[in-house]
Amino acid sequence: MMELDIFRTLWGYPGDWPTAILELRANGFDGVEARLPATPDARSNVAQLLASEQVPYIPILFTAYDVLPDQSASPDVHLEDLRRKLGWADPFEPRFINVLAGNDRWPLPQQVDFFSRALEIARASGHLCSFETHRSRSLYSPWVTLEIARQVPQLLFTTDISHWVVVCERLLDQPADDLTDFVSRVHHIQARVGYDQGPQVPHPAAPEYAAALRFHQDHWEDVWASQQARGYQRTTLTPEFGPDGYLHHAPFSNEPVGDLWQINSWMAATERAHFAHFIDSN
Repeated sequence: MMELDIFRTLWGYPGDWPTAILELRANGFDGVEARLPATPDARSNVAQLLASEQVPYIPILFTAYDVLPDQSASPDVHLEDLRRKLGWADPFEPRFINVLAGNDRWPLPQQVDFFSRALEIARASGHLCSFETHRSRSLYSPWVTLEIARQVPQLLFTTDISHWVVVCERLLDQPADDLTDFVSRVHHIQARVGYDQGPQVPHPAAPEYAAALRFHQDHWEDVWASQQARGYQRTTLTPEFGPDGYLHHAPFSNEPVGDLWQINSWMAATERAHFAHFIDSN
């Protein structure tokens, strides 16, 4: 029977790693997903802490060079940055590495060539890589991603479908929105609920966003069913509501409309119950 591990995001977290570990354990999380520390000393310290605390870790890395890619960087620059940063993961024993790769501006043949070469670099590194769907990156659109998946079928993906909902300006719930070729290659879920005009609802429990939540949960069930069929013994999910323009703020006062830790904790508890119901029903 497949089991679920839920990871805590450190996106926007102001505290330190030891405190984050205490908090995630107190709230029923199984591990942490966060970007790779930028300096050798920081990587060494975090690797030692995670090993001593026996906390599973999903590192995040960005090619050229941060969340938004350098627009002047060529595919070769992205690939060299990928190779360099995969080396940064060597002090850790990561569950796998989540990669935000490429640039949305490249033509499709260049995208396919880029991912073919990225896959070779990932294999040579010895680290399992899962490539995330994300605006501004190569996998910004379901239709581009589906074509890349068909031409580079060995790729594994992290699904954050909230990005695609914004790009397409609608829930992808019509018969023509067949994401099967993508779902069959999804390795990891980032559980943030988006809607047609934004990548993050103010709160996923709000009744006015019930349809958006249901769509995302149906997609995650499709992923779980595919992973079961592929023989997965464990699956991973990270509630990833975050700041940086994603979290809604009231006008004039600029007060946030919700608490990210509370929202992500609600999402974790909800998806643990959702997964248990999925397993019991299948």
